[in-house]
Amino acid sequence: MLAFFKTIREAIVNWWSEFTLQTKLLAVATLVVSLVMSGLTFWAVNTIQQDARLNDTRFGRDLGLLLAANVAPLIADHNLKEVTQFSQRFYSSTSSIRYLLYADENGNIFYGIPFWQPEVETSLSIERRIELPDDYAANAEKPMVRQHQSPDGEVTDVFVPLTVDGHYLGVLAVGINPNPTAVISSNFTRDVTIAVFITIWVMVILAGVINALTITKPIKELLVGVKQIAAGNFKQRIDLPLGGELGELILNFNEMAERLERYEEQNIEELTAEKAKLETLVSTIADGAVLIDNNMEVILVNPTARRIFGWEGVDVVGQNVLHLLPSTVEMEITRPLYEMARGECESAEFRIHLNQATKRTIRILLTTVLNLQRESIKGIAITVQDITREVELNEAKSQFISNVSHELRTPLFNIKSFIETLHEYGEDLGTAQRREFLETVNHETDRLTRLVNDVLDLSKLESGRNYHLDGVDLAQAIEQTLRTYRLNARDKGIEILQEVAPKLPLVTGNYDLLLQVLANLVGNALKFTKAGGKVVIRAYPLETKLKEGDRPNQVRVEISDTGIGIAPEDQEAIFDRFFRVENRVHTLEGTGLGLSIVRNIMEKHHTKVHLVSEVGVGTTFWFDLAVFD
Repeated sequence: MLAFFKTIREAIVNWWSEFTLQTKLLAVATLVVSLVMSGLTFWAVNTIQQDARLNDTRFGRDLGLLLAANVAPLIADHNLKEVTQFSQRFYSSTSSIRYLLYADENGNIFYGIPFWQPEVETSLSIERRIELPDDYAANAEKPMVRQHQSPDGEVTDVFVPLTVDGHYLGVLAVGINPNPTAVISSNFTRDVTIAVFITIWVMVILAGVINALTITKPIKELLVGVKQIAAGNFKQRIDLPLGGELGELILNFNEMAERLERYEEQNIEELTAEKAKLETLVSTIADGAVLIDNNMEVILVNPTARRIFGWEGVDVVGQNVLHLLPSTVEMEITRPLYEMARGECESAEFRIHLNQATKRTIRILLTTVLNLQRESIKGIAITVQDITREVELNEAKSQFISNVSHELRTPLFNIKSFIETLHEYGEDLGTAQRREFLETVNHETDRLTRLVNDVLDLSKLESGRNYHLDGVDLAQAIEQTLRTYRLNARDKGIEILQEVAPKLPLVTGNYDLLLQVLANLVGNALKFTKAGGKVVIRAYPLETKLKEGDRPNQVRVEISDTGIGIAPEDQEAIFDRFFRVENRVHTLEGTGLGLSIVRNIMEKHHTKVHLVSEVGVGTTFWFDLAVFD
């Protein structure tokens, strides 16, 4: 039971909490007004009843005194018959008397109207008496009045003492009916009061229901709709069958929502198109691009930046960029980023070395993004450039210049030294010494010429110049190379041979460049082969994976020697600039650029040069050339 009342109480509290403050105040005001009116009405009814009761009391007392004055002598003479007749006439003459009772000095009723003692004794066999105070007989000077309730209303009981010459004979009890007019008026007033009270609350409840259905509910629906519109939900509609001003307001609201929805769709399409254009443009930029807001959260990032920072497959949009960057980058740009967000500076530039899985050098440019009025900072653009290649090229350039300077210094120093000696002491030197000095100067001049020519050749190859490739007869190029070096080979006691396949197809290439490759490789072979050794040039079509009747698509060229060979640890760097194996294995001089030139020429021909070598056995360089169509 307690749980039931608790549930009811919670339901009422929840129901009451749903009302607005205005509704609660209206309910309280209505309750106060209804209670005041009901109180005033009940006060009026009570006043009327008291006046009616007072009138009944006065009337009953006066009537009782009149009747007692007439019957007291008869009772003293024991003339009960006359008392009975008089009482009957008196009772019948007015409707205001409800009953008449006569009791002796002990309170025992001996006669009554509309009943009397014999009838009571025969019908009920009981004795009736009037309960009076014990000292009533001693103080029986004036009537005693009291009231009691009956089904017909409140009855006034008047007890009048019967005395004759100061002798107490008994008591006369007269019952006075309530005033019918007063009763009817009182009942009517009470009913009207109840009806007014109920009517007020029924009207209030009906007004609340009508207000809820016609005003409050539409207003709440409108409030919800406005909040949804403010939140960006332009699909919100209100479907209430109302007329009048509220209906027109709801209709206008729905039209506004529909227009906003169409406008949003158009804007979304335009924004989507613009965003797609922006993302496409940013994604095609060769440099990395990251756009962040003032809270350092990533708004936009292109694929290049993802690759540089290793963000592939990671959703970085909406995250703090400082939590995603490598530690070296974070340390460098954290403070400038916050300074730019506060408007203390507009741009900054950094060069940072990354030691990740792939070592690289990057340049980072920070630039503030301003609004259209250029009054406030909307974000920061981070541009990332991978300058690893640029740094490597600069280092290679510096190294190349350093090496060239070093290589040029030695022959120039030797030339200058011998010429100064000849100039100052030429007359003191013998003919043989002067000849020796001049031969040395001539040798160093040739060495300097070769070095300059090789540097120029390498510079041309690396300048990005396009060379015309055409059909080349390899047999002719090999024959021309052999004619050039055959005399040198004979002087050194080295056998030089060619093994060129008959009917060798033309290859795609540049004749002069291929002639330079053959000259470099044959010259190196003769240089590193001792007397009695052998140098062989081979050229033959590759027949692997060819069907019968098919034309070969490549020709292989090999230059083999039986020289000193190249150690495995040197084979990796043999094609680098200014790297000379002779520095380790012998004292023969060279520029160290020949094989680097060969490698560059082969790259121009879209192929690579390979080598197979064993120390003390010999070396074979080989490359493949495409057959000319």
